[in-house]
Amino acid sequence: MRLVHLDLKGAAPRVSYLEQVFPLLSQLGANGILIEYEDMFPFKGELEILKSPYAYSEEDIEQIQQLAELHKLEVVPLVQTFGHVEFILKHEKYQHLREVERFPNSFNPHIPDTLALLKSILSQVIEKHKRSTWIHIGADEVFHLGEGMDSKNWMSRNKGDTGTMYLKHIKEVLGFITTQYWGLRVLMWDDMLRKISVGALRVALVARACPTAAPFLAKYVESGFEAVWFASAFKGTTGPAQTWPPLSYHLKNHLSWLKVMQALPRLAPLRFQGIVLTGWQRYDHYSVLCELLPVGIPSLAVCLQTLVNGGFTEEAKRKVLDALGFQSVRLEQSTCEGRGAFPGVEIYHMVEQVNGHLKESILKALEEESAIKGWFSPYHRKHQFGNPRNMESFGSKVLKLHEDWESFIRDLRAHLERVYFPDTVEEWMEENVNPYLDQLRDLVRDYQ
Repeated sequence: MRLVHLDLKGAAPRVSYLEQVFPLLSQLGANGILIEYEDMFPFKGELEILKSPYAYSEEDIEQIQQLAELHKLEVVPLVQTFGHVEFILKHEKYQHLREVERFPNSFNPHIPDTLALLKSILSQVIEKHKRSTWIHIGADEVFHLGEGMDSKNWMSRNKGDTGTMYLKHIKEVLGFITTQYWGLRVLMWDDMLRKISVGALRVALVARACPTAAPFLAKYVESGFEAVWFASAFKGTTGPAQTWPPLSYHLKNHLSWLKVMQALPRLAPLRFQGIVLTGWQRYDHYSVLCELLPVGIPSLAVCLQTLVNGGFTEEAKRKVLDALGFQSVRLEQSTCEGRGAFPGVEIYHMVEQVNGHLKESILKALEEESAIKGWFSPYHRKHQFGNPRNMESFGSKVLKLHEDWESFIRDLRAHLERVYFPDTVEEWMEENVNPYLDQLRDLVRDYQ
């Protein structure tokens, strides 16, 4: 299986955009999607507090699954069950369930309410995904585990460590899923398992996890795992505020995974079951947005076709260019040449402009123009005086620059609004456009 990860804890696309993207994913070689809903799921009843104001409706969830089915994409919902639960633990109502009271990252596994809450969250999500045969329980990056008083007491009473405590909670979650939803298969990330001994893993064999690198595979074989998945990335791993995916970096990552896959038969009876191409949209619930999905599509296309073709062959390259409508792809520059013809291509080109020219052109105008430095300094602007003769020497140039960028940004905003909800558009503008454009806006206002 080749699953594309849709991380909805930031920049969740409108369903109308997913409708355009799913056929492309299928065409490029994906056969499933891993949907990390977080606060975009239409939680009901007691859990309604967890919903974002822009959360999908129940009808949206149904439509997403129908669209996926239409394009032969298996839907795997992802529900975080241990760490990365800021969207739950930020609420006062659930604050008492934190491992460490100051931090909203991770659950305290010793409070009965934790498992009770998880059961109702899992039930609501699973009930709305009747066609799904897999569920992903997250379980990565359980920060501060073992630091709370309850955990310290548990470890001293049970002569245990954080590893056994981690496995105990995971077994409880899995126990609930396997008894309530017979036949539903479970995935989880494996970073926390890597630190746990073979002995402890053997005792608590955890369903089917997804280990992620060769040195760990032998350990998982020894622990009794039958099947593994891998997780690569097509965007969202090179920095929390990254706006443009480095193509050759992500391609090299996938070429490395191909080597691991080719070596896997030597570790029989361990079977390779699938790969998740992750596309993180935020590093956690509180961080800024990283690369937007339309900007990451060329990287996703390169990565998927590399997996399908066993390398970034001429065949893979041709398929990528045909699918995306580009003339060429320049891996080292992380750019594609040509107009392009994929959903969101306008956003791709416009973000490229913002990245490459916005800051540079504004700073150049404001800092390198000697007439501005000499006759329109912060002091002149503060006290509102200046010589019109000298001001006119730079005025028309600055006014034109301002007008051009404002009109460009209006266009960009319109394209973003077709794909995203208002909160995403606002956040992206605040982070990537306004810090520079506001300087120009202020100068123009003072000038006028």
